[in-house]
Amino acid sequence: MRPKRAAARQRLPGSPFNVPEVPAPPVENFALQDRVSHDKYGLGSVIGVEEGVAVLVDFGAETHRITAPYAKLFKL
Repeated sequence: MRPKRAAARQRLPGSPFNVPEVPAPPVENFALQDRVSHDKYGLGSVIGVEEGVAVLVDFGAETHRITAPYAKLFKL
């Protein structure tokens, strides 16, 4: 005898678990010499770009590598 398979669960229309997947926001593209502002480090200039991965930013006294999705980095 084979064991019975469990029936697939029906999703109810009003269920809070029927949340559609929200696509991730597009990753902003930066180019060399772009002026940027960071919430923690302040104003800076892009000195290196790894497409879709990270940017290297010179903030004057410090240089930081900021990885995607660049949550606190804004192009001016």
